[in-house]
Amino acid sequence: MFKYLKQDLPASIVVFFVALPLCLGIALASGAPLFSGVIAGIIGGVIVGSLSGSNIGVSGPAAGLAAIVLTAIGALGGYENFLVAVVLGGVIQLVLGFLRAGVIGYYFPSSVIKGMLTGIGIIIILKQIPHFFGYDAEPEGADSFLEVSGENSFSSIAHIFDNLIMGSMVIGIIGLAVILIWDNVLAKKAKFFKVIQGPLVAVVLGIIFFAFTESNSVLGISNSHLVSVPIPDDFSSFLGQFTFPNFAAITNHEVWVTAFTIALVASLETLLCVEATDKLDPHKNVTPTNRELLAQGTGNIFSGLIGGLPITQVIVRSSANIQSGGRTKLSAIIHGMLLLISVILIPRLLNMIPLSVLAAILLVVGYKLAKPKLFMEMYKLGWKQWLPFIVTVVGIVFTDLLVGISLGLLVGIVVILLKSYQNSHFLHIEDKSNGKHKIKMTLAEEVTFFNKGAILKELDSLPRDTYLELDLMKTRYLDHDIIEILEDFTHVAKERNIDVKLVSKRGVVENPPSFVKFFKERPKSKLSLS
Repeated sequence: MFKYLKQDLPASIVVFFVALPLCLGIALASGAPLFSGVIAGIIGGVIVGSLSGSNIGVSGPAAGLAAIVLTAIGALGGYENFLVAVVLGGVIQLVLGFLRAGVIGYYFPSSVIKGMLTGIGIIIILKQIPHFFGYDAEPEGADSFLEVSGENSFSSIAHIFDNLIMGSMVIGIIGLAVILIWDNVLAKKAKFFKVIQGPLVAVVLGIIFFAFTESNSVLGISNSHLVSVPIPDDFSSFLGQFTFPNFAAITNHEVWVTAFTIALVASLETLLCVEATDKLDPHKNVTPTNRELLAQGTGNIFSGLIGGLPITQVIVRSSANIQSGGRTKLSAIIHGMLLLISVILIPRLLNMIPLSVLAAILLVVGYKLAKPKLFMEMYKLGWKQWLPFIVTVVGIVFTDLLVGISLGLLVGIVVILLKSYQNSHFLHIEDKSNGKHKIKMTLAEEVTFFNKGAILKELDSLPRDTYLELDLMKTRYLDHDIIEILEDFTHVAKERNIDVKLVSKRGVVENPPSFVKFFKERPKSKLSLS
């Protein structure tokens, strides 16, 4: 695990700086104690990171669960009751892992996964632009189009200059310039600039800038535009920030409903993120999805027991890890340990970091996820790839992550049905001979009820006085629905003077009196038809 420490350590520091404001912002958006987001980040890094089979995935609190958490805390009568649902949700995820439900993750089309990554990249950019200029009305980590402040992703950008903080903008620009120059120029000239990451330098400059301009009327940055980590008076008060579940609420059926909701949504987001991060991974590691559900379930049990928010694998932190050169799970584990150590030892120093500097880091992450050339690449692949991709992107930008993915997946399924409809068979038409049209219809390798419409339409359009050769030599599976269509066609064929020659691995038959009997009574071959 320590083989790639020189890559994992710098990457973990970048992920730490990305994760810290997101943990706090998601907790704020969820109506939960701020420290609950940090707990989830620590557990997601140390516990889930240790148990996961992913080399580059990073787990923690997710914006996609914020609305569920906010509603559930009120409905269940308090945060302690809600924590019971988090623990139970983790148990349910363990069950899903043991039942090998992780296979679901393999059934999302590539176009939808790429659309998800691009949509998240655009959302990151849209949400971080206001923070970059000092407009911090929306909590960090939000991903919904409609914002809690009453704005939306575009209106908040339009109101930037009504809420501009000069100091935030200046250090944001400096931080962004440092990151870009560091990555694109300096890192190519010496190994030192790869070991010390540009985002770390930007954060250090941000702290120095705040310290020197704190009393400046123009460039000074107020506390509301800085990271806000809870500061305990001593170690005892630090321990007092942990909250424990009220297991007396376990008999409340609403707790169980919330638990199942958390388990299903968190599992779905995790599986989607696993697929996405594996695609981003330059080393093309494949994450075992069932093991990931077991790791996530364990993490949620621990998180719920000590007062943390629900956990999923999250694409923003995972992509930051990949872009920073992380190679093994050690990066995720170290980032969790950094969260723990920093909130204990240096919370005051953390609270000197301007949010605009962290926004600069996330803007670079967002751009790398949503590069403009990807749109052209997907367009060139044809409408069957482009349509699910663009619907997913637009859905995520104008609604939220899960709705956008659902829309993209729905379109992807429709495209698959259309392809199945089109590819069920093909025709070969010969000239008229012996007074009859000669037509050969070859069925596909697998013909299911999805193909009913196409085959029925083709049979109905056959002209009178036709000789039809129905070729099933390559067909391995023939749905009973299709056999019934052929059975009904035998009656129509007699009325329209259509002769049928059936060619299959079970033999050749002229004008079979019954297709149903033919497929049921003949001995089955190795590639038997149903």
